[in-house]
Amino acid sequence: MSRPQRSLFPDTQRQADALGARLKAARTRRGMSETEMAARVLVSRPTVRRLERGDLSVSAAILVRVLEVLSLEGDLDRLAEHDDLGQQIADARLPRPRRPASRGLADEI
Repeated sequence: MSRPQRSLFPDTQRQADALGARLKAARTRRGMSETEMAARVLVSRPTVRRLERGDLSVSAAILVRVLEVLSLEGDLDRLAEHDDLGQQIADARLPRPRRPASRGLADEI
C-alpha cells in the first residue's frame, strides 16, 4: 500500500521544486548519473528522480545522504539558522521590568 499524497501550499511546492532543481544541477555538475547517485545513496533511481522533482515525501535521511554524496552537508547547518519570528515571540514573553511607583502628593506630606 502506498502512502497518501499530501499536497503542499503553492509557495512551499515552489521551494521544493527549486531545491530539487538545485540538487539535480549539483549532481550533473559533478558528472554523476541518477543511477550512480542512487547507488551511492543506497536508494532506487526513481527515489532520486522524485527528490530532484521536488517530491518532499522522500525522507529527510535520504536528503541528508544526497547532500553528503554531493559534499553539501554543511548546508544543513543553515536550515532554520535565523528564527526571527521565534525570537520575537520569546522576547514578547519576557517579563517586563516594573516601573517604580510614582510618588504622589500624598507621599510628600
